[in-house]
Amino acid sequence: MADMHNHNSHVSHESHDSHDHIDHHRMMIRDFKKRFYVTLVLSVPVLALAPLVQELLGFTWGFPGDGYVVFLIATAIFFYGGWPFLTGMVDELKSKNPGMMTLIGMAVGIAYLYSTAVTFGLPGMPFYWELATLIAIMLAGHWIEMASVVGASAALEKLARLMPSEAHRKEGDSIVEVSLDQLANGDLLLVKPGEKIPADGNIEEGESHIDESMLTGESRPVRRGVGDKLIGGSINGDGSLTLRVDGIGEDAYLSKIISMVRQAQMVKSRTQKLSDKAARYLTLIAISVGLITFGAWMLAGFGVQFSITRMATVMIITCPHALGLAIPLVVAVSTSKSAQQGLLIRNRTAFEQARKIDTVVFDKTGTLTEGSFSVTDIESYMDVYGEQDILKLAASLENHSEHPIGKSIVAYAKKENLQLVAVQEAQAIKGKGFSGIIDGSQVLITSPGYLRELGMEVPSAEDEEELTRVFVLVDRQLAGSVVLSDTIREESRQAVSTLQSMGITCWMLTGDNEATARSVSHKLGLDGYFAEVLPDEKQQKIEELQGKGAFVAMVGDGVNDSPALAQAQVGIAIGSGTDVAASTADIVLVNSNPMDVVSVILFGKATYRKMIQNLLWATGYNVLAIPLAAGVLFNVGIVLTPEVGAILMSLSTVIVAMNARLLKIRR
Repeated sequence: MADMHNHNSHVSHESHDSHDHIDHHRMMIRDFKKRFYVTLVLSVPVLALAPLVQELLGFTWGFPGDGYVVFLIATAIFFYGGWPFLTGMVDELKSKNPGMMTLIGMAVGIAYLYSTAVTFGLPGMPFYWELATLIAIMLAGHWIEMASVVGASAALEKLARLMPSEAHRKEGDSIVEVSLDQLANGDLLLVKPGEKIPADGNIEEGESHIDESMLTGESRPVRRGVGDKLIGGSINGDGSLTLRVDGIGEDAYLSKIISMVRQAQMVKSRTQKLSDKAARYLTLIAISVGLITFGAWMLAGFGVQFSITRMATVMIITCPHALGLAIPLVVAVSTSKSAQQGLLIRNRTAFEQARKIDTVVFDKTGTLTEGSFSVTDIESYMDVYGEQDILKLAASLENHSEHPIGKSIVAYAKKENLQLVAVQEAQAIKGKGFSGIIDGSQVLITSPGYLRELGMEVPSAEDEEELTRVFVLVDRQLAGSVVLSDTIREESRQAVSTLQSMGITCWMLTGDNEATARSVSHKLGLDGYFAEVLPDEKQQKIEELQGKGAFVAMVGDGVNDSPALAQAQVGIAIGSGTDVAASTADIVLVNSNPMDVVSVILFGKATYRKMIQNLLWATGYNVLAIPLAAGVLFNVGIVLTPEVGAILMSLSTVIVAMNARLLKIRR
């Protein structure tokens, strides 16, 4: 029971993790905000007593020992306001990974120590007011930038918040209010009109329109009735429903999505590793250039104070903060936004590679077509068996199969009120069919391709083009066939023509016969197709295209297409709505909508563009700012002060954060 309880509370743990992460950030924001305001108040007397400020504003004010008072206030500012930067510097140096905190910590540390030495007798001018304004600006910059980061991560929190806090459980004739962690698989729940669905499950009674937009991106409410699956977190429309729970805790769809999105955000892509490397080099450059700047101005005879000011400005302005955030912020925004649109990114690098796709290969059944077959004809080739017998044998075998064709045959047999018979030793022959023993006879249901493999003649049919046929063999004798038809999805035509207008070649892979494949290919205007392909051959077909230099995306249903999905540069699983975590795909499309392939490519391009924009901004800004901070244009009167450097550095970070937030998905 305890295990069940732990298992059930996983969804709340998932959301708690998400909350904890964001709450931690919010605490830090509050901390920076408080330190900023205290520093701001303490800075007023420091500025008022600074000779340069008095000169600029044209007033004089002072009292005996005011230098020591300024020193005490500046010390409070240094230790209280500068504390996050000083502890950050220590942490970075301990982990041998100097970065932004090291640069800020060194800059304010050197400024404080030098000014203190001047107060107690070293010749020169202290720069306490520069120190105070610098710390205030750095705190404000961090506070604003962290607020932007929380905004970017909050989409995940939104997903976690989708679940209601309690459910109405049916217990005999009464209804009891229970919290979600008390639910178990098999419980019956009442879902009232307008309420959120409290758990994954199937409808036992009632029908309603369900709003799944927040989970799948499908904008229209969808009609659901008895036997249909519902996803926890979606919203019930106008009907009252009885739901049998099936999928709680880690098995819940929302749980899988939250953990998948979080994993995708944590995994570093190639672009991100590149920016991390650049940030590390930038830190080393900043320290080196800072020391060189100090040495150069000292040699030029400009004195310690001027030289330290130049060094501090270089270190502050070179902070690789914007560079360090350039990619992670885009990652946080893109993974969360895409999850809300029903595009689940499992492999960041593959998603960023989506911009290079020039060839899309679609699996036919269930991807380009509805995958819901209907039986249109039954033929018997042996006098011993009538059409009903052939259907009964096929349906009894297919009752053990998960294939869409098999399910359609079983559904048709049930509609015809046939009693299915027991099957011994039922087993799937991968990509070829299904076998078993019925009444002592070896029965095999198979595709035309496998029939040829067995050296048998495939009987021809009139309208071969439209057909999907499966053959029934009894003790290796051809007994009969079942003919089915599958309808092409409305969105398939639109998806193919849109992709082709983007210069992308569209192919189709199918196990169906040549004629069916040709018919579908012709109707959709595809660039080519591979027919009668067994699942283990699908991978070879992808390799063939890659051998000709194509950058391939494979779109399949994620289970029998696994090798091909893994072989393609970008594997896209379609229609794995509630079986999100089972596929080997890089990207999962929750709505089985081929148009989402277009969205993935456009969004991949937009995400990559944002990353490059951010990287260019962050590095370009440094390339321009470092020489100015070092004093290259000193002779023409252009010199950056540490405070201006701090403002520019904070501004560059905020621009990077805002740019990431502007990422849009074109549908």
